[in-house]
Amino acid sequence: MLLCFSCTQKKYANPHIEIETKYGIIEAELYPSKAPQTCAAILSYIDSGFYEDASFYRVLNVTNQPSNAPKTEILQGGLWKTNYMKLYEMKGIPHEPTSKTGLKHTDGVLSLARNLPGTANAEFFICIGNQPGLDEGGENVEDKLGYAAFGKVVRGMSVVRKIYMLNDHEQMLTPPVAIYNITRK
Repeated sequence: MLLCFSCTQKKYANPHIEIETKYGIIEAELYPSKAPQTCAAILSYIDSGFYEDASFYRVLNVTNQPSNAPKTEILQGGLWKTNYMKLYEMKGIPHEPTSKTGLKHTDGVLSLARNLPGTANAEFFICIGNQPGLDEGGENVEDKLGYAAFGKVVRGMSVVRKIYMLNDHEQMLTPPVAIYNITRK
């Protein structure tokens, strides 16, 4: 009997990744045709095992931001809390703003965290609800260049929201939530 294993595998037009946490799996689709440099870098980090033992460590919600500032709702993850020294070894990813990619910061969108444009590397966040203030020209980014969106959660937003609702102190999850690994699906 001849079995065709490849016939039963799911085929996607774009790469899919799985973020494995203690609360469940978050599956996201990446958009390399829209954000090629960002997706290439993120996929290379995933393929190298870079995200093994990472964490979700930061949450921005309407109660933990200054009252006079525009509000943002995100869940941030990466290596900052588990192995920040690796971040210093990494080159910055060229900034791909929303005006070039066409990707907007809507509910479930994955985007790169950064300080200055071109300094982003492996730290990322997931939008909770629509966050137009994170797009180029938005009110939540002092330099008005926005953040680089590169993917979207397609399964597991309930996991994202569960982690988002956990206890935080001064925007840091207490304790951070382990990301066991991020892999290609």
